[in-house]
Amino acid sequence: MGPLDFRHALDAGVRGHLMPDVMKVGGVTGWMRVAALAQAYGVPVSSHLWPEISAHLLMASPTAGWLEYADWWNPVLKRPLVLEQGCAVVDGTPGSGIEFDDDAVERFAA
Repeated sequence: MGPLDFRHALDAGVRGHLMPDVMKVGGVTGWMRVAALAQAYGVPVSSHLWPEISAHLLMASPTAGWLEYADWWNPVLKRPLVLEQGCAVVDGTPGSGIEFDDDAVERFAA
């Protein structure tokens, strides 16, 4: 589902909130396009999966709503997303901050 699909939904009257998936909406660029639509229509935007990336995107989204959190990737990440008191902690690491633990990936791939 890309940004145009979200626009069609908004034009059809959807007003609850939008929930783009960064992996399916066209990456960071697609997410930001949906966030701009959400802002224009005054609708909250929440994330769907990949909280390690989505936390950063929500910080740059004027109508940010909820961060959907699943720790599925934690076993293979060098530094999983940190949560404190129910909130994601985004540090100053450049980019997404995602680094895979190659040894863990190899263990799980075997």
